[in-house]
Amino acid sequence: MAAPAQRCAVLGSPIAHSLSPVLHRAAYRELGLDWTYDAIEVDEAGLAGFVEGLDGAWRGLSLTMPLKRTVMGLLDEVDAWASLSGAANTVVLGEGRRLGYNTDIPGAKAALTERSSGPWTDAVVLGGGATAASVLLALTDLGCHRARLLVREPARAHETLAAVARHGRGLEVTVGVLGERASGDVLVSTIPADAQPPLVPLVEAPVVFEVVYDPWPTPLARAARARKAAMVTGLDLLVHQAALQVTLMTGRPGPLPAMRQAGEDALGSRGGGTA
Repeated sequence: MAAPAQRCAVLGSPIAHSLSPVLHRAAYRELGLDWTYDAIEVDEAGLAGFVEGLDGAWRGLSLTMPLKRTVMGLLDEVDAWASLSGAANTVVLGEGRRLGYNTDIPGAKAALTERSSGPWTDAVVLGGGATAASVLLALTDLGCHRARLLVREPARAHETLAAVARHGRGLEVTVGVLGERASGDVLVSTIPADAQPPLVPLVEAPVVFEVVYDPWPTPLARAARARKAAMVTGLDLLVHQAALQVTLMTGRPGPLPAMRQAGEDALGSRGGGTA
């Protein structure tokens, strides 16, 4: 007997570029579920009203920028990763409760270890938002000891620094400004593609984790591939964290191969090649 239809969506602003509907719909097809999944433009000011207005047909939400931290005050319970990072990218709805999860952290760990065996001792992270915090926590779990966080405004990195401090494993994070020269075992970029060109000659590492997947390839991704660096892509992260979301929302294992193929096909159709 087929499971009853449920509604899910990804929220954010901007949201038109999101591949999440492609991945989740592919999962539903593979699992034989008559569920819907949409992309809905919601900003920080509108999030509370949107969530409060959801009816019983809704099962789950994915959150992207700038909502991962904002949503925390709307949740009844959060998992350990969301509590640690101060951010949730997943909300599971049911029985009048909102349960928050962070699948970015285990998703980042899976993406990193799928593409490289490390080492991860020293990291350089571009950007200081919720995604940067999640990747730093993932790297800490993988044995990273030192990280240089490069941001536009160092004073705005306090939430990310607080998340790392809560981990309790002694990751030493120093903060600098985008545009300084830096190198490490792994470079993580969470900044938009249009902000990257001046930074390309200034940062390098044998492993590059480019969180942005649209447009693809980004300037940093092109430079990394020209240097033959090991590449972890935004699609890698998106697929792994989305498969975990599917499991949380449906109670069934997320079909990773089908979701990855759907994502690669969608990126290819956008004209930039696959990630």
